[in-house]
Formats: sequence, C-alpha cells, structure tokens
Amino acid sequence: MTKYLHTMIRVTDPDATIRFFELIGLKETKRFDSEQGRFTLIFLAAPGQEGVAEVELTHNWDPQEYTGGRNFGHLAYRVDNVYETCQRLMDAGVTINRPPRDGHMAFVRSPDGISVELLQEGYLEPAEPWASMPNTGEW
Repeated sequence: MTKYLHTMIRVTDPDATIRFFELIGLKETKRFDSEQGRFTLIFLAAPGQEGVAEVELTHNWDPQEYTGGRNFGHLAYRVDNVYETCQRLMDAGVTINRPPRDGHMAFVRSPDGISVELLQEGYLEPAEPWASMPNTGEW
C-alpha cells in the first residue's frame, strides 16, 4: 500500500511562507527544531488533511540561496472560491501570475518562488476583473 505523506520545500523565511499558505487556508500542524542539524521542519495542512497531505517547510538556519523553484513543478490546492482566494492573496501583496480567467484555475508563487496552483471546487462563471487580467511573470 502506498500513501501520500507530504511534499517538502526549502524556505528562507518560514514566517513569510507560513503567512502565504495561511492565505490559502493551510495551518501549521507540527514543528521540529534540530539544534544539531541546524534546521527547522514545519508541517502545514488544509483542515481535515492533517497527517494525510501536508507540506513540509524545511528551513536551514545557515543562510543558503535556493534557485530553480520552477523546476520543482507546483503544489495544487482545491479552494471553495478561486476568486475570493485570489483577492485575499492580492490584498496581501501576492502577485497572481496566472489569473483565474476561466473561473477554474489560477497560479501564484510562494515567497521562495514555489509555483502553487489553485483549482476551483466545482465551476464558477468567468468574471471580471479576472477574465481580462493578463498573466504576470512565470507560473
């Protein structure tokens, strides 16, 4: 039997990354600090997905530069209302790289450049300002 556990991403600013994922609806489920290894592991999950499908944020205490977030691919989350989620992210200063023009799908990036896909639960009619909003940057 195979069971999905989590996806790990390396982050440079755990607090900023946690705030970003909280805007999508994830919450911290557990945290582990390793003095010897000089790192912190922080696990996040959507409500009801604790221990089922989590994101592991790995923060190495010694400064490191991480590049190539795009070659990771992306994380995907189903949301109740893609328009409201994107508006909440925009209001917090997050760029909507691929707006939900079709009422179904949007892409944003975490503070460390990880691409995150937001998928609408069900279907919403295309609506402005999203329907005519252009792409920004890479997604």
